[in-house]
Amino acid sequence: MIFARHLTLCTYLLAVGSQAHANTHDSLHVMLQGASAEGMVSLVMGEGGTITHNLPIINAVGAALSRSQLDAIIGSGKVIRHIDDLALDDQPEEVLPETDNCRISGAVEIDRSVDGFSWKLFNKGNEPRRLESLKLSWPSALGTIKHAQLGNQPLSAVSIVNSAAGEAHISLQDEGVSTPTLSQQEKLQLVFHKAMETPPVQSDYSVTADFGGDCKVELIPGYPDNADNFYYSAVSGAEELHRHGVRGNGVTVAVLDSGLWDHPALTLNTDGKDRVAARYDAINNSMEDVFDESGHGTHMTSVLAHSGKTLANGKPSGGFKGIAPDVTLVAIKAFNEAGQGGLLDIVRGVQWAVDNKEKYGIRVLNLSFSARPRWPYYLDPINQAIMRAWSEGITVVAAAGNEGPGHMTVGSPGNLPYIITVGAVTDSWTLETHADDYVPDFSSRGPTPEAHIKPDIVAPGGHITGITRPGSGLLQEHPEYQLVSGELVMTGTSQAAALVSGLVALLLQLEPDLSPDDVKCKLLSTAEPAINRDGLLAYSPFQQGQGYVSITRAITLGKKGCGNTDLNLMRDMAMQEHFEGPAVMNEDGNISLPGLDKMLSPLEPSKGASDTRVWGVKDHVERLDPDHLTPATHPFAWEQMYDLERQKIENLSQQPK
Repeated sequence: MIFARHLTLCTYLLAVGSQAHANTHDSLHVMLQGASAEGMVSLVMGEGGTITHNLPIINAVGAALSRSQLDAIIGSGKVIRHIDDLALDDQPEEVLPETDNCRISGAVEIDRSVDGFSWKLFNKGNEPRRLESLKLSWPSALGTIKHAQLGNQPLSAVSIVNSAAGEAHISLQDEGVSTPTLSQQEKLQLVFHKAMETPPVQSDYSVTADFGGDCKVELIPGYPDNADNFYYSAVSGAEELHRHGVRGNGVTVAVLDSGLWDHPALTLNTDGKDRVAARYDAINNSMEDVFDESGHGTHMTSVLAHSGKTLANGKPSGGFKGIAPDVTLVAIKAFNEAGQGGLLDIVRGVQWAVDNKEKYGIRVLNLSFSARPRWPYYLDPINQAIMRAWSEGITVVAAAGNEGPGHMTVGSPGNLPYIITVGAVTDSWTLETHADDYVPDFSSRGPTPEAHIKPDIVAPGGHITGITRPGSGLLQEHPEYQLVSGELVMTGTSQAAALVSGLVALLLQLEPDLSPDDVKCKLLSTAEPAINRDGLLAYSPFQQGQGYVSITRAITLGKKGCGNTDLNLMRDMAMQEHFEGPAVMNEDGNISLPGLDKMLSPLEPSKGASDTRVWGVKDHVERLDPDHLTPATHPFAWEQMYDLERQKIENLSQQPK
């Protein structure tokens, strides 16, 4: 279930300039690219213009110029490229379509008691909506409904009396009584005749509130104790590493986002020591503050590095809420409260990370944002800067975007072939199995416009819990996603990317000499694809990439030397050669890959529990009848892969400790 439409960083605006450089009738905000940034500075100063951004990382500057000044500079013949619409006021905005007249949502968490619960409902529309019916189920030990109301409006006593122990369908339309209405925010309260010793968990209840006209809101199952346990640390394999002291120690991760709120679980590591090495505001070119108006950057940092202990049944589990709770952090702010980021501010943020890589030991750069590609990957100024970061030894992880399920919806910078681009999977609120994990529709699909396979991998991105600043833009826009304890639950490839950045930090703690290409090789070569019972892929590589990320497999089975071997970064950056991926248009006019029709299952992937889909070669082979091995003509030799991996694990177990 999608908890957020991500009107913030997952859909940033490539061409929006900083507010300080808003467009006027006599001034343009432009980017000028030439043989060197210094040469561009001289041209601008010579014409009396103003430099707003000095960007030697891409041999460019940002400048405020009049049209006549710009024309004169272009006329010099020294400008290789210019972009002159960086301060346009008519940038697209995401709005709800007019046909979507249901703007009602329910809180992600109920307030539970031994004899009932209350559930916050939110109406973000302009008009009150009448509650027409309720469909409910609950533990039969609670008996029948004693009392129900929406806000201070009681529900019909006639319907409540007629309900049975354990379930009810309460219709409120034809009883000649005043129908409860939802104007802005109210609590739906249910009290039962009996009480239990402990409050039932949220998944014991089922509620569908119908407001008419296909406007319904359903209570999600939720996790048993979401405030004490965020769960994705265990699901991703990070928690087991935490117990062995692998927590990202000695690795610095830069989060380029909307800033950072100074919460102790983020600013302090597991020993209570300060671990924020630096803060840089790329919007104002300042190291004074990175106050997070949006809250998105804080949430990403929380997913990556929350140092709070995970509790299981009230006791420490040995793990921590964040993926890499002992990493050193660098916070780079390039986005405002609305999640809008100036193209040149983002480039300046990447440049600052590269310039300060040695000073702060920056090894990982998290980019949880995405926009529709505006140029080929090699001409995108942000991608040009990121290529430099990768070449300098910084492993870059980016979100695929939340614009699925269509093809070619992976955004920039996730369309850059060199970096690690992450799509999302969701666990259907179950922790004990991967069998019902699936790729949700919102996760963007490849290929890229240059035919590259993206995303590279998928990772948990559904209902991810983390800290955000009270009063932040996210909380104001999505109060329904806040837990009773104050944390925020969000869904998206932004969260999946932050999770993978944390896993990269754990890997680099164990193997600090890994290059970005080898980090990518280890993660991609050990990802676990979704496989149907017939041995065919449940999802196309454009949906799942190489598969579900596995940090334990990356550590034990990961390979080196296979990252970006079909590319040449140096020639690409020098504009000597650019690269296309393997995607093709088949005879039916559909986007495909050579031989994909024989590798991809014709079954439509189910959203949730599946009788046929599993993740990974091991789970697939071990469920098969040993008397019915895969035929030699099958496109995948899963049994041989399984045997090779098993032998490698056995060899590792026999090595002296």
